[in-house]
Amino acid sequence: MTQINEDLKLESYFYELPKHLIANHQVEPRHDSKLMVYKKKSNQVIHSTFKNLAQFLNDQNLLVLNESKVFPCRLIAQKNSGGKAEIFLLDFKSDTGVYNALIKSSHKKKIGDEYHISPDLKVTIKQINDDHTFKIVFNCQNVEAVLEEWGKTPIPPYIRKGESCASDVSNYQTIYAKNKGSVAAPTAGLHFTPAVFNDLKTFKIDHAFVTLHVGLGTFLPVNTPMINEHKMHFENYFIGAGSLEKIKSHQNIIAVGTTSLRVLESLSLDEMLADTMYQTDIFLYPGKKIRRVKGLITNFHLPESSLIMLVSSLIGRKTVMDLYTEAIKNEYRFYSYGDAMLILLEE
Repeated sequence: MTQINEDLKLESYFYELPKHLIANHQVEPRHDSKLMVYKKKSNQVIHSTFKNLAQFLNDQNLLVLNESKVFPCRLIAQKNSGGKAEIFLLDFKSDTGVYNALIKSSHKKKIGDEYHISPDLKVTIKQINDDHTFKIVFNCQNVEAVLEEWGKTPIPPYIRKGESCASDVSNYQTIYAKNKGSVAAPTAGLHFTPAVFNDLKTFKIDHAFVTLHVGLGTFLPVNTPMINEHKMHFENYFIGAGSLEKIKSHQNIIAVGTTSLRVLESLSLDEMLADTMYQTDIFLYPGKKIRRVKGLITNFHLPESSLIMLVSSLIGRKTVMDLYTEAIKNEYRFYSYGDAMLILLEE
């Protein structure tokens, strides 16, 4: 009888988290969040704060950050029958006028269904996709203006049951966010402040930016009992010329966030063209070789998520679960608005 690899079992990535450790708001200032530093070679754990980040790095490191910007993609709508619905737009732009979306409502959805965002503004289902998303069209041309007026910040459902507030508009966004297109924040970057960047500059630690627009690939749950059967959705990414040159010339890269890591591990540097949109559906988990980074800055992720599996591909599942146990013991705050971890593969 063949023994099943425990690292491939979805249930192997489950852990219990006390509810009070789910962060509902960001700390102020952002860099006051806790930072757990894990040095793989020495198996050493250090408890610090994010404002001390530069002290754990050196001038040979290059930080790579994701400068994608969250757009207000949640729309509250009403069906003709009067029932409420939530439309979660997955595309910021569309050349065809057709957008992909998730639609949450109590009724069965069919082609031709209409949802009113306001008396004059509606969306119509044009197609039901195989992955349970929908192709929709708006009865207007300027969808970006619609989102600016009616859209809500797409905070995750575990934060205040998904109900955004005014402070989320700025808090659920990195201070360096530039290119709109994400439906969830690249949360490892939320801890950075001008003071942190100033310290990095003082320590002569350089950084570069990539853009990966966070979509279904990042936040959809893994539902297959064996994780190697999970299929990631494609997400779009690109890199500017200056950042691409830096990445090509550095050997000691620290990825800021799982999205930056996925971009770096998707690259074919010899063939990569700057400022050109690419797609990736890379799924990293134990057994997958990490080629391009010497470390990762990341938050503490949901049980059984593709993100905790990605972290496990760097340092092993058992180590990750032990570190999470340590974080819970030390009252670290978890998930999007929570605390951070710095993983150093080499010291």
